[in-house]
Amino acid sequence: MTLSPQTSGRLAAAVLGSIAGFQAALAAGAPLGAAAYGGAHPGTVPNRLRAVSAAAVPIYLGLAAVAVGAVGTPRVRDVVTRVGAVGLALGVPINLASPSLPERTIWPPVAAAGAVLLWRAAPRASLEGKPAPASS
Repeated sequence: MTLSPQTSGRLAAAVLGSIAGFQAALAAGAPLGAAAYGGAHPGTVPNRLRAVSAAAVPIYLGLAAVAVGAVGTPRVRDVVTRVGAVGLALGVPINLASPSLPERTIWPPVAAAGAVLLWRAAPRASLEGKPAPASS
């Protein structure tokens, strides 16, 4: 079964929303540090990392909005979803290298799924400026 770009975008948005929720929880002081930032701070992460997590929330939510086509032209969505997909794909080996077992267990499959779904959500507008095919 092949997913349409629209379905892939919706699923990517769900993955990105989940990541944003996790980051928001870290920023709010939830004791999830064992599953983030290499697990160096079990419990609540320090204030500087809480600030990083807070800054990540609108980035993930913005990427989710792009993935479902709520913002941006087809060309912008194409570029942003593909750059986001590459960024998430880079997170796979980074999380696999983490000394934290929860981080190694949870985040590589989440990042891989998000990367594949984002790539498939790209509206297929070429970088040469040709219009994207009409969606059904």
